[in-house]
Amino acid sequence: MIVSTFITAVFTENIVFYYTYGICPFLGVSQKSKTAIGMGLTVILVITISSILSYIIYTYLLIPFELEYLQILLFILIIASLVQLMEVFMKRFVPALYKGLGIYLPLVTTNCAVLGTANAVVTKGFIFVETVFYSLFIGVGFLLALILMSGIRERLEKADVPKSFKGLPLALIAAGIMAMAFSGLSGLNFFG
Repeated sequence: MIVSTFITAVFTENIVFYYTYGICPFLGVSQKSKTAIGMGLTVILVITISSILSYIIYTYLLIPFELEYLQILLFILIIASLVQLMEVFMKRFVPALYKGLGIYLPLVTTNCAVLGTANAVVTKGFIFVETVFYSLFIGVGFLLALILMSGIRERLEKADVPKSFKGLPLALIAAGIMAMAFSGLSGLNFFG
């Protein structure tokens, strides 16, 4: 179960390349590898913890009291609170990363990858253990996408490309090619 969840969440259904969630931080923070890794690790923590908390609140509070319609509102409150805690922690203990992430750190609150994962774990009917691993591996997939993109963008920065393609246009082309490469993995049967 763990290996298949890992392959699915990281490769075949990558949060960036398959669901196209988290594109803003994916393109905004991927210019430098160090910043991309910092953002990726932050998102792993936020996705994992917020999905676990969302699962617990949904399962033990919303369902028993038939308050499922409050799901998105509560998930957003959980995510926003968690991001605030992460921001305070980074500002105090990792100021270089805090400064490097800039505006993108508070934007993790509105990162649809985080909300999408929290929503997915309850709509897919995962049990607690599946929720932990799925959300952790979704975060790892996001980190992988950021690392790959930052590596490509750092190399493209030194390349001789036409002026009209510099920056975002070439980044979008590279992201599209990576998405096609990742989608090629979806037809492979790893376990049977």
